[in-house]
Amino acid sequence: MSSESIDDPVFKALAHHRRREILDLLKDGPRTTGTLCEMFPQMDRCTVMQHLKVLEEADLVIARKEGRERWNHLNSLPIKQIYDRWISAYAGHALSILDRLRSDLEGQPE
Repeated sequence: MSSESIDDPVFKALAHHRRREILDLLKDGPRTTGTLCEMFPQMDRCTVMQHLKVLEEADLVIARKEGRERWNHLNSLPIKQIYDRWISAYAGHALSILDRLRSDLEGQPE
């Protein structure tokens, strides 16, 4: 399986603004599904659960049952892997281009 196909569920999960909002809430600590539903009154419980399912399939959320409650925990490792694979490499390239441009504009040798 290629790295792109492994990353696809993460990109799909991050593509929707509500799922990013859920992840932002979980960044502060685990929350129950009921608490998350209360934080999104514009969505019904079923919709929140569907978003959580997409996040779980991308391994961004780990759900644990404790009694009658379902606790949702953030797993930021897939985001770090996206950063390592995509963002850091391109950011480094962009910085080298900007450094070269600065040198050219200042008339300094590289």
